Amino acid sequence: MKIATYNVNGVNGRLPVLLRWLNESAPDVVCLQELKAPQEKFPEQAIADAGYNAIWHGQKSWNGVAILSKGMDITEITRVLPGDPEDTHSRYIEAEVNGLTIGCLYLPNGNPAPGPKFDYKLSWFERFTLHAAELLASKKPVILTGDYNVMPTELDVYKPERWVEDALFRPETRAAFKKLVDQGWTDALRKLYADEVIYTFWDYFRDAYGRNAGLRIDHFLLSPQVEGRLAAAGVDKQVRGWEKTSDHAPVWIDLKDK
Repeated sequence: MKIATYNVNGVNGRLPVLLRWLNESAPDVVCLQELKAPQEKFPEQAIADAGYNAIWHGQKSWNGVAILSKGMDITEITRVLPGDPEDTHSRYIEAEVNGLTIGCLYLPNGNPAPGPKFDYKLSWFERFTLHAAELLASKKPVILTGDYNVMPTELDVYKPERWVEDALFRPETRAAFKKLVDQGWTDALRKLYADEVIYTFWDYFRDAYGRNAGLRIDHFLLSPQVEGRLAAAGVDKQVRGWEKTSDHAPVWIDLKDK
């Protein structure tokens, strides 16, 4: 079972790229972030024509998350992160697909830091960590994937010295990610590739993709009930080189059958 995450950076503007990648890669489940489309503007028919069911939580101009599945039912669990009823950002959606609980997230960027946006990032992270603990306690097979907007270590960022004051790499952010993982989650890519340079995002500026000056900010966290099924993982880096593409590349894992 192949599960992927992809920050599309605008689902309608990047729709040809998304459909091409779905056709070529054929993942069974896909988590999308940064739809940048209101609920009614999600391209449901085009996604269906590509063979995928979908649930989504849109938002005008910003944010937005979705879960797609190929030939499998999606049972929505929630489309809000618990803990703050006044938070209107569309950043989290959770569903059950083929016996797996899958949480798709778009964690706040947090820049400029320090400041209100960074405070929001850390408070969102704290809420997410509390929810993740509850999911772990359920003993269900859980996958939490998406754009975390965190480079966990210096290995995950090109020229880390340039990022020390950035919200994605500040000590508070990295500590929050470590606290989350230390609950008992497995970082799928690092389990298989502990010491390799792997990036999932390359800025549009200064030929970042051509120079491989990237960041690893899109992650798969697996509960203990899933971790033993991990067979493979990777980044479809070539997609970042396509015309009119997102600044992220799709990231995927393969799970063995139970």
